[in-house]
Amino acid sequence: MQLKTSMELQYSEPTTLGEAFTTLSKTEGAKIFAGGTDLMVSIREGKIAPNHLVNIKRIPGLDRVEVHKKGGLSIGALVTVGEVEASVAIRKSFPMLTDAAHELGSFQVRNRATLGGNLCNSSPSADLAQPLVALGAIAKIVGPRGRRLVKLEDFFTAPGRTVLRRSEILAGVKISKPPRNSHGAFLKHGPRQCMDIATVNAAVLVEMNGRTCKQCKIVLGAVAPVPMRAKKAEAEIRGKPITDEIVRSVAEIAAKECVPISDVRGSAEYRRDIVNVLVRRLFGEVLGIKMAW
Repeated sequence: MQLKTSMELQYSEPTTLGEAFTTLSKTEGAKIFAGGTDLMVSIREGKIAPNHLVNIKRIPGLDRVEVHKKGGLSIGALVTVGEVEASVAIRKSFPMLTDAAHELGSFQVRNRATLGGNLCNSSPSADLAQPLVALGAIAKIVGPRGRRLVKLEDFFTAPGRTVLRRSEILAGVKISKPPRNSHGAFLKHGPRQCMDIATVNAAVLVEMNGRTCKQCKIVLGAVAPVPMRAKKAEAEIRGKPITDEIVRSVAEIAAKECVPISDVRGSAEYRRDIVNVLVRRLFGEVLGIKMAW
């Protein structure tokens, strides 16, 4: 393991998980460094002041996309957002995750930022979080006490906070193949058409039985402290034929269910209006039809 020091900051590059666990457990205030696109901005703006950066990019095995025999796949934490966007396997099985990756930042940022960093930063507007939660992704966590699996929707606890314990590392996520007749979509709304943080983003996964919604997940971003399931809205449509009227009702319930704040990107009222619009558009996309709004 390489270790560099300065008067204010230590920097190490472990080559095994064991080395990383040891450094993290012995150093209070250490931060994991992967792509650094969020971390370095936070340090520069004075939001955090770590005394040790632990660069995990030299640890093998965390930068792979692995296809499972039963149709799901695993994505390592060090897989870049650009690699998620370009992966044929991901696009084939989970196209809404490809769409979300394409919406994240610029080309340069996507080729530096990692899936693990986007999730561990625990931003309410993180673009990859919403589709992954909708897909039922499982977070694979490793630490000195072993490995554990956590539903990704339970991984986020507050802005900037996750269930990761000290010395633990997010190794990646596992996604199972969705049920047959499932359709998903992701949409993002922001002040600009590209390279901007979402004012609202959302993902929907619907399992259909003919024209009837058998199961549904609606996941909203930037309208709550963490990515949120609109469970009341989901319950409204479950088991019912999808019509213009029911979609309008579901969108209105989702808008009322979210708990947005007002900031420089939009007021709480504006965000609720956008949720209403995005949910309606998402159902149009997953059904492949133009709904009569």
